[in-house]
Amino acid sequence: VPVSGHFSFTLYTYPENWRSFKAQIAAQYSGARLKVASSAPAFTFGQTNRTPAFLNNFPLGKVPAFQGDDGFCLFESNAIAHYLSNEALRGSSPQAQSQVLQWVSFADAEIIPPASTWVFPTLGIMQFNKQATEQAKEEMKKVLSVLNHHLNTRTFLVGERVSLADISVACSMIWLYKQVLEPSFRQPFPNVTRWFQTCVNQPQFKTVLGEVKLCDKMAQFDHAPPKKDAPPKKEKAGKEGGKPQEKKKKEAAPAEEEMDECEAALASEPKTKDPFAHLPKSAFVMDEFKRKYSNEDTLTVAVPHFWEHFDKEGYSIWYGEYKFPEELTMTFMSCNLIMGMFQRLDKLRKNGFASVILFGGNNDSSISGIWIFRGQDLAFTLSDDWQIDYESYAWRKLDPDSDETKTMVKEYFAWEGEFKHVGKPFSQGKCFK
Repeated sequence: VPVSGHFSFTLYTYPENWRSFKAQIAAQYSGARLKVASSAPAFTFGQTNRTPAFLNNFPLGKVPAFQGDDGFCLFESNAIAHYLSNEALRGSSPQAQSQVLQWVSFADAEIIPPASTWVFPTLGIMQFNKQATEQAKEEMKKVLSVLNHHLNTRTFLVGERVSLADISVACSMIWLYKQVLEPSFRQPFPNVTRWFQTCVNQPQFKTVLGEVKLCDKMAQFDHAPPKKDAPPKKEKAGKEGGKPQEKKKKEAAPAEEEMDECEAALASEPKTKDPFAHLPKSAFVMDEFKRKYSNEDTLTVAVPHFWEHFDKEGYSIWYGEYKFPEELTMTFMSCNLIMGMFQRLDKLRKNGFASVILFGGNNDSSISGIWIFRGQDLAFTLSDDWQIDYESYAWRKLDPDSDETKTMVKEYFAWEGEFKHVGKPFSQGKCFK
């Protein structure tokens, strides 16, 4: 089907989604009639993409998602961008088409993983890990060297004009250039910066992206803005050289994310009935415990406070373990899985707390955590909004009086210990609070 015919197409996304930019820019070049549905009433992220009608067409419930007036549907941003392209963008010979595919794959496999590890913490959507960030910077230098060498004698990645290769690679680098590629870091790679600026200043790019300003100074992980509805941070992260576990936990809450659909902040939804309204009042003040946990030492203050005030009639303790560890690949993707679940459980924060840990490394990891809920049952069943992720975990209710529970609470809350039941080293922890 020639995309520039009389068909028109709809792209469902949330605003400023870099993955969607690929399709939008491709449509600018090909002349495809593309409507972008990114706000109410056409599309509300967190609501529309959970409806049976949406899930019927797009089973993952993720965006970007694409639908033609003829009913043709696609998910996955590269497939959508390819469909909306013309021959010039896709490549006019089998060789050119294969080179375009090469660079599209290069963006996904070589740029996105280190870019996410480096950039996500600066946006407040992933825990900062110094070792991982330093490694990501080194990987990024290799990637930039490859691009710089390739672009030494070329204006664009494939052929003499913009192709889908340029669109995909440039879009995957937008946040790098906006957040972390400061002048001194990008200085050894002048061809890449020249190429990037050439791309983003093409009228077809500019219509979609607006002005792309290259950063003057590398953004730091602890400068992330707090989430819109989170209270302001009371205290800064622990002193340099302090315990990394304590430093990590004092970060801001996850901020609005514009890099990956799994992490995108859920849009504000209409207020619904409190799912815990039927339960009697409890003397355990969850917020008070969370303040101790966030601002004071875990082992000497927060854990003792927890056991001193815990109401075992009004609350329950659960161990949850991800059922499909063999599916976990890159650690940053596993972190996205955890944080995506937390985002979707936003309205459970008031009556819940969790410390979830990723153990192991790339392609050999597991996820498990300790969860505290109001009431004696698994809280997820109380609201349709909370049921998206929990069936992917095996749940076991813990006896608050047992030694096993005391040990597990201590280790999972502190992000340190033997973790005898796991058999893999601690990688990083995430808190739902």
